[in-house]
Amino acid sequence: MQTRPNGRRLTVRGELALAVAVAINSFAVAATVYAGLGISPVSSFPYAVSLVFPFLTLGTWTYLFQGALVLTLMLLRRQFVPSYLFSFVVGFVFGTLLDVYGAWLPCLPDALPWRILYFALSCPVVALGIALSNRCLLPIIPTDLFARDLAQILGKPYPRVKMTFDLTAVALSVLLTAGVLGQLQGIGAGTVIGALTYGPLAGVWGKFLDKRFTFVSVLAPQGPGQG
Repeated sequence: MQTRPNGRRLTVRGELALAVAVAINSFAVAATVYAGLGISPVSSFPYAVSLVFPFLTLGTWTYLFQGALVLTLMLLRRQFVPSYLFSFVVGFVFGTLLDVYGAWLPCLPDALPWRILYFALSCPVVALGIALSNRCLLPIIPTDLFARDLAQILGKPYPRVKMTFDLTAVALSVLLTAGVLGQLQGIGAGTVIGALTYGPLAGVWGKFLDKRFTFVSVLAPQGPGQG
Protein backbone atom coordinates (compact mmCIF):
# COMPACT_ATOMS: atom_id res chain seq x y z
CA MET A 1 0.00 0.00 0.00
CA GLN A 2 1.38 3.39 -0.94
CA THR A 3 0.24 7.02 -1.16
CA ARG A 4 -0.62 8.31 -4.61
CA PRO A 5 1.18 11.44 -5.85
CA ASN A 6 -2.01 13.50 -5.53
CA GLY A 7 -1.96 12.76 -1.82
CA ARG A 8 -5.66 11.99 -1.80
CA ARG A 9 -5.90 8.24 -2.25
CA LEU A 10 -3.84 5.24 -1.31
CA THR A 11 -2.84 2.58 -3.80
CA VAL A 12 -3.74 -0.88 -2.49
CA ARG A 13 -2.82 -4.26 -3.93
CA GLY A 14 -5.85 -6.14 -5.18
CA GLU A 15 -4.36 -9.35 -3.84
CA LEU A 16 -4.47 -7.89 -0.32
CA ALA A 17 -8.02 -6.65 -0.85
CA LEU A 18 -9.11 -10.11 -2.01
CA ALA A 19 -7.46 -11.81 0.97
CA VAL A 20 -9.19 -9.44 3.39
CA ALA A 21 -12.51 -9.84 1.59
CA VAL A 22 -12.39 -13.65 1.72
CA ALA A 23 -11.37 -13.63 5.39
CA ILE A 24 -14.05 -11.23 6.63
CA ASN A 25 -16.81 -12.52 4.36
CA SER A 26 -16.32 -16.14 5.36
CA PHE A 27 -16.45 -15.08 9.02
CA ALA A 28 -19.55 -12.93 8.49
CA VAL A 29 -21.36 -15.66 6.55
CA ALA A 30 -20.47 -18.19 9.27
CA ALA A 31 -21.91 -15.77 11.84
CA THR A 32 -25.05 -15.43 9.73
CA VAL A 33 -25.45 -19.21 9.64
CA TYR A 34 -24.88 -19.41 13.41
CA ALA A 35 -27.54 -16.73 13.93
CA GLY A 36 -30.03 -19.21 12.51
CA LEU A 37 -32.20 -16.60 10.81
CA GLY A 38 -32.01 -18.15 7.36
CA ILE A 39 -29.41 -19.22 4.82
CA SER A 40 -27.62 -16.59 2.70
CA PRO A 41 -29.52 -15.46 -0.43
CA VAL A 42 -27.13 -16.88 -3.03
CA SER A 43 -26.83 -20.18 -1.14
CA SER A 44 -30.59 -20.57 -0.88
CA PHE A 45 -31.03 -21.81 -4.44
CA PRO A 46 -28.53 -24.71 -4.41
CA TYR A 47 -29.78 -25.56 -0.92
CA ALA A 48 -33.36 -25.77 -2.20
CA VAL A 49 -32.29 -27.86 -5.19
CA SER A 50 -30.44 -30.27 -2.89
CA LEU A 51 -33.64 -30.78 -0.89
CA VAL A 52 -35.80 -31.37 -3.96
CA PHE A 53 -33.19 -33.50 -5.76
CA PRO A 54 -31.29 -35.23 -2.93
CA PHE A 55 -29.41 -37.64 -5.19
CA LEU A 56 -26.57 -35.08 -5.13
CA THR A 57 -25.15 -33.37 -2.05
CA LEU A 58 -25.46 -29.67 -1.25
CA GLY A 59 -21.75 -29.23 -1.98
CA THR A 60 -22.13 -30.82 -5.41
CA TRP A 61 -25.17 -28.72 -6.28
CA THR A 62 -23.29 -25.61 -5.10
CA TYR A 63 -20.35 -26.38 -7.41
CA LEU A 64 -22.76 -27.04 -10.31
CA PHE A 65 -24.53 -23.75 -9.58
CA GLN A 66 -21.25 -21.86 -9.51
CA GLY A 67 -20.14 -23.55 -12.73
CA ALA A 68 -23.38 -22.54 -14.41
CA LEU A 69 -22.87 -18.93 -13.36
CA VAL A 70 -19.33 -18.83 -14.73
CA LEU A 71 -20.44 -20.51 -17.98
CA THR A 72 -23.24 -17.95 -18.33
CA LEU A 73 -20.75 -15.10 -18.03
CA MET A 74 -18.55 -16.63 -20.74
CA LEU A 75 -21.55 -17.05 -23.03
CA LEU A 76 -22.56 -13.44 -22.47
CA ARG A 77 -19.01 -12.33 -23.23
CA ARG A 78 -18.87 -14.75 -26.17
CA GLN A 79 -15.38 -15.86 -25.24
CA PHE A 80 -13.51 -18.22 -22.97
CA VAL A 81 -12.08 -16.33 -19.97
CA PRO A 82 -9.26 -18.39 -18.40
CA SER A 83 -9.03 -16.16 -15.31
CA TYR A 84 -12.59 -17.12 -14.40
CA LEU A 85 -11.36 -20.61 -13.56
CA PHE A 86 -9.34 -19.18 -10.66
CA SER A 87 -12.61 -18.13 -9.07
CA PHE A 88 -13.15 -21.77 -8.10
CA VAL A 89 -9.85 -21.71 -6.18
CA VAL A 90 -11.03 -18.60 -4.32
CA GLY A 91 -14.33 -20.34 -3.66
CA PHE A 92 -12.51 -23.35 -2.20
CA VAL A 93 -10.52 -21.13 0.19
CA PHE A 94 -13.72 -19.34 1.16
CA GLY A 95 -15.45 -22.65 1.92
CA THR A 96 -12.50 -23.88 3.97
CA LEU A 97 -12.46 -20.73 6.11
CA LEU A 98 -16.23 -21.02 6.49
CA ASP A 99 -15.74 -24.44 8.07
CA VAL A 100 -12.95 -23.17 10.32
CA TYR A 101 -15.01 -20.26 11.65
CA GLY A 102 -18.10 -22.43 11.92
CA ALA A 103 -16.23 -24.88 14.15
CA TRP A 104 -15.62 -22.38 16.95
CA LEU A 105 -18.58 -20.00 16.65
CA PRO A 106 -20.75 -22.37 18.76
CA CYS A 107 -18.62 -21.25 21.71
CA LEU A 108 -20.45 -17.91 21.57
CA PRO A 109 -23.77 -17.25 23.36
CA ASP A 110 -26.76 -18.43 21.34
CA ALA A 111 -29.73 -16.70 22.97
CA LEU A 112 -32.03 -14.97 20.48
CA PRO A 113 -30.88 -11.40 21.25
CA TRP A 114 -27.28 -12.48 20.64
CA ARG A 115 -28.19 -14.20 17.38
CA ILE A 116 -29.98 -11.07 16.17
CA LEU A 117 -26.87 -9.06 17.05
CA TYR A 118 -24.61 -11.48 15.14
CA PHE A 119 -26.80 -11.15 12.07
CA ALA A 120 -27.07 -7.35 12.32
CA LEU A 121 -23.28 -6.99 12.54
CA SER A 122 -22.65 -9.48 9.76
CA CYS A 123 -24.68 -7.60 7.12
CA PRO A 124 -22.38 -4.55 6.76
CA VAL A 125 -19.32 -6.82 7.02
CA VAL A 126 -20.55 -8.99 4.15
CA ALA A 127 -21.24 -5.83 2.13
CA LEU A 128 -17.72 -4.52 2.82
CA GLY A 129 -16.25 -7.83 1.69
CA ILE A 130 -18.30 -7.67 -1.51
CA ALA A 131 -17.18 -4.08 -2.17
CA LEU A 132 -13.52 -5.07 -1.69
CA SER A 133 -13.97 -8.09 -3.95
CA ASN A 134 -15.49 -5.94 -6.67
CA ARG A 135 -12.43 -3.70 -6.66
CA CYS A 136 -9.60 -6.20 -6.29
CA LEU A 137 -9.27 -6.59 -10.11
CA LEU A 138 -8.96 -10.36 -9.69
CA PRO A 139 -11.27 -13.36 -10.06
CA ILE A 140 -13.46 -13.76 -6.97
CA ILE A 141 -15.83 -16.45 -5.73
CA PRO A 142 -18.22 -17.39 -8.58
CA THR A 143 -21.41 -16.06 -6.98
CA ASP A 144 -19.86 -12.62 -6.39
CA LEU A 145 -18.07 -12.76 -9.75
CA PHE A 146 -21.39 -13.27 -11.53
CA ALA A 147 -23.06 -10.18 -10.07
CA ARG A 148 -19.96 -8.01 -10.54
CA ASP A 149 -19.30 -8.94 -14.15
CA LEU A 150 -22.98 -9.08 -15.14
CA ALA A 151 -23.31 -5.46 -14.00
CA GLN A 152 -20.35 -4.58 -16.24
CA ILE A 153 -21.75 -6.51 -19.21
CA LEU A 154 -25.22 -4.98 -18.89
CA GLY A 155 -23.93 -1.53 -18.01
CA LYS A 156 -26.23 -1.42 -14.99
CA PRO A 157 -25.49 -0.19 -11.43
CA TYR A 158 -23.99 -2.99 -9.35
CA PRO A 159 -26.31 -2.56 -6.31
CA ARG A 160 -29.36 -3.06 -8.54
CA VAL A 161 -27.91 -6.11 -10.29
CA LYS A 162 -26.77 -7.67 -7.02
CA MET A 163 -30.14 -7.17 -5.33
CA THR A 164 -31.99 -8.55 -8.36
CA PHE A 165 -29.72 -11.60 -8.44
CA ASP A 166 -30.18 -12.27 -4.72
CA LEU A 167 -33.95 -11.79 -4.84
CA THR A 168 -34.19 -14.09 -7.88
CA ALA A 169 -32.27 -16.81 -6.02
CA VAL A 170 -34.56 -16.46 -3.01
CA ALA A 171 -37.72 -16.46 -5.15
CA LEU A 172 -36.65 -19.64 -6.95
CA SER A 173 -35.87 -21.25 -3.61
CA VAL A 174 -39.33 -20.39 -2.30
CA LEU A 175 -40.96 -21.82 -5.41
CA LEU A 176 -38.95 -25.03 -5.19
CA THR A 177 -39.35 -25.76 -1.49
CA ALA A 178 -42.93 -24.54 -1.12
CA GLY A 179 -44.11 -25.89 -4.45
CA VAL A 180 -42.44 -29.30 -4.33
CA LEU A 181 -41.91 -29.98 -0.63
CA GLY A 182 -44.98 -28.12 0.58
CA GLN A 183 -43.10 -25.93 3.04
CA LEU A 184 -40.38 -23.30 3.14
CA GLN A 185 -36.99 -24.64 4.15
CA GLY A 186 -33.79 -22.67 4.68
CA ILE A 187 -35.49 -19.34 3.99
CA GLY A 188 -35.78 -17.02 6.96
CA ALA A 189 -36.06 -13.34 7.77
CA GLY A 190 -32.28 -13.07 7.48
CA THR A 191 -32.36 -14.47 3.93
CA VAL A 192 -34.78 -11.81 2.75
CA ILE A 193 -33.05 -9.00 4.65
CA GLY A 194 -29.71 -10.05 3.17
CA ALA A 195 -31.15 -10.09 -0.35
CA LEU A 196 -32.51 -6.57 0.11
CA THR A 197 -29.47 -5.04 1.82
CA TYR A 198 -26.25 -6.67 0.59
CA GLY A 199 -26.29 -4.92 -2.80
CA PRO A 200 -27.19 -1.42 -1.58
CA LEU A 201 -24.78 -1.64 1.37
CA ALA A 202 -22.01 -2.82 -0.96
CA GLY A 203 -22.72 0.24 -3.08
CA VAL A 204 -22.31 2.52 -0.05
CA TRP A 205 -19.05 0.83 0.91
CA GLY A 206 -17.92 1.06 -2.71
CA LYS A 207 -18.32 4.83 -2.80
CA PHE A 208 -16.40 5.08 0.47
CA LEU A 209 -13.52 2.98 -0.90
CA ASP A 210 -13.42 4.77 -4.26
CA LYS A 211 -12.86 8.12 -2.54
CA ARG A 212 -9.91 6.84 -0.53
CA PHE A 213 -8.22 4.01 -2.42
CA THR A 214 -7.03 2.98 -5.87
CA PHE A 215 -6.60 -0.74 -6.45
CA VAL A 216 -4.01 -2.45 -8.64
CA SER A 217 -3.29 -6.13 -9.18
CA VAL A 218 -1.15 -8.52 -11.17
CA LEU A 219 -3.87 -8.47 -13.84
CA ALA A 220 -4.16 -4.67 -13.81
CA PRO A 221 -0.78 -3.19 -12.71
CA GLN A 222 -1.90 0.38 -13.34
CA GLY A 223 -5.41 0.10 -12.02
CA PRO A 224 -8.76 -0.23 -13.79
CA GLY A 225 -9.06 1.18 -17.26
CA GLN A 226 -5.39 2.20 -17.48
CA GLY A 227 -2.47 0.97 -19.48
